[in-house]
Amino acid sequence: MDIIQIVGLGLVATVLTLIIKEQKPMFAFMIAMITGIIIFLFLIGKIAEVIQILERMAVKANLNMIYLETILKMIGIAYIAEFGAQIVRDAGQGAIASKIELAGKVLILVMAVPIITVIIETVISLFPS
Repeated sequence: MDIIQIVGLGLVATVLTLIIKEQKPMFAFMIAMITGIIIFLFLIGKIAEVIQILERMAVKANLNMIYLETILKMIGIAYIAEFGAQIVRDAGQGAIASKIELAGKVLILVMAVPIITVIIETVISLFPS
């Protein structure tokens, strides 16, 4: 039923934004931004539950936790970059939003390099010398 609350909040914020947009566009943007932040904060608890489950599974599978932490950081970067880009795009700044998305992708790539290196080294070690 969480989705009903989220959609309800989104619909109320949308109606308020449409009403206020003609008179005070800055207030309309603030309503949209605050609504996005409230939804994001509402979801943090759900995200924490998923992370705890993944950590328990990684411990049971005897995986190196550094890899799980790195992957979770990469997912976090993707979500935060997308959220920021959407807010900036809502403000009418598509070019800046694109740069935020690019920065997120580059940071994910940088974080992925150690994992990719380990995978390549593992594959190379499987080949006979």
